[in-house]
Amino acid sequence: MEIKKYTFQMHGDERGQLVVLEKDKEIPFEIKRVYYIYDVKENVKRGFHAHKSLEQVLVCVHGTCKILLDNGKEKEIVLLNNPNEGLFISNHIWREMFDFSSDAVLVVFASELYDEKDYIRDYKEFLEYVEKQKF
Repeated sequence: MEIKKYTFQMHGDERGQLVVLEKDKEIPFEIKRVYYIYDVKENVKRGFHAHKSLEQVLVCVHGTCKILLDNGKEKEIVLLNNPNEGLFISNHIWREMFDFSSDAVLVVFASELYDEKDYIRDYKEFLEYVEKQKF
């Protein structure tokens, strides 16, 4: 499985740092939705789904968290711990977010508006789906 991580250019001086994210530049798709996850309690896991169409870039803008990526054949864990790094997650990838630091803020840039029909929330159904797709 190919993991795509982006390192975003930082602009900073004695006043602090600035990171700019624009569609088709730092983010490889038109951004249609942005949301963030924070105040995740210890030992809580999030995600547990895949998308049929939607793509995402995840940025842990504060603190740290881990992302389990699973394409149905192989799994990989990615640590997000840098506010100028983004993790690209394409469609057809199962994801689980876990091991959030108490101060973690995870921002998600999504290629589509929310659509429950795009979600695969059952892992067995996900495995059947990717097998049928023949990627």
